Amino acid sequence: EAVCRVYLTPGTGKWAINGRTLGDYFPRPALVSSIQLPFSATENQGKWDVMANIDGGGVTGQAGALRLALARAIVKHDET
Repeated sequence: EAVCRVYLTPGTGKWAINGRTLGDYFPRPALVSSIQLPFSATENQGKWDVMANIDGGGVTGQAGALRLALARAIVKHDET
């Protein structure tokens, strides 16, 4: 039931999730590494600043929604 809207801007890898940093919003390292998989799979780690608004669901559901939103945003930017 989690919903996420993500905005990517070229930058240095800053995260703002509901006004908090990635580590503050998702304190479990397993969730953080799962969320960052779309960036590491496309070799874009640290090239984008991320601003996300997440609502609903639990912590794991929100992490999955953020991961999916990031993957879709990266594909929309560069389909290769």
